[in-house]
Amino acid sequence: MHRYLRAVGFSKIQKREDYEELIHFTSECYQTEETAVTSDGEDFSERRKAFADQMGLMVRGIYDENNEFHEEYCIPYFIGKTERFYEDMVIERHAEKESYAGVCDDVNLGVSLIFYLQNVTEYLNRKRYGRMESATASLILSGLSVEGKILMPVYQKMPVMSEIKASQERTRMLQAARDGDEDAIENLTLEDMDTYSMISRRISDEDVFSIVTTHFMPCGVECDHYNVLGEILKVDLLENNKTHEKVYVLSIETNELIMDVCINQEDLLGIPMPGRRFRGIIWLQGLVHFDEKW
Repeated sequence: MHRYLRAVGFSKIQKREDYEELIHFTSECYQTEETAVTSDGEDFSERRKAFADQMGLMVRGIYDENNEFHEEYCIPYFIGKTERFYEDMVIERHAEKESYAGVCDDVNLGVSLIFYLQNVTEYLNRKRYGRMESATASLILSGLSVEGKILMPVYQKMPVMSEIKASQERTRMLQAARDGDEDAIENLTLEDMDTYSMISRRISDEDVFSIVTTHFMPCGVECDHYNVLGEILKVDLLENNKTHEKVYVLSIETNELIMDVCINQEDLLGIPMPGRRFRGIIWLQGLVHFDEKW
């Protein structure tokens, strides 16, 4: 069973037979379907059923020679609302099944973003018409979480012009370091050493989460899982129309990256409100809007 089913309101699915019944229900009562031909020549299909706004289950499978659909696996999905452009995005297939991961660099984070691709059939249909190594495309990121906490905000003064310029200069240096500029790499290294020294000095008297206001870093051995801490910008409460479980949708800002996180009300410790912070582990999903260049 998929661990993140509870993130979209299916926390009561515990037995294998209940899981298989849910997959069959989704497959038979789907609302949308998209098909594509895989590299092996199979007719691949994605069947989606929404159980709340932008949230639901997706069954993926193949059609046989008799045009009968065979379910392969089911995943929960949630589509966010914030779109962002990325350059040199790469999409690669997972080894075990017909699923894909996307990779793109984010200068603000300083790391490569790896996400689980939601719209596989659209990608496969685009790929049939030409070889695609990388491209610039818009991306909507979203996260599913099964455990999270609400932290109180940290008082911060309004950024002055010098701090804004310093942030812009750091972004410029990160870009230069990616391009191989040795001076930029050296300056960033010295900056990190100063930051480490400051944290070491303050940690003896302060809590770490009063020093670190946001973070976004890889978590565990699965490449599309991240540990995030971000400021809550907006809170919505949805209801799964089948199970009637409540699900929070939190729009958060972490390291200048804005994204939506979906979490079951029962799995969130604390009361979310704009201005407070969310901390948890997320499974990062992405919906790529392919343009005509793909």
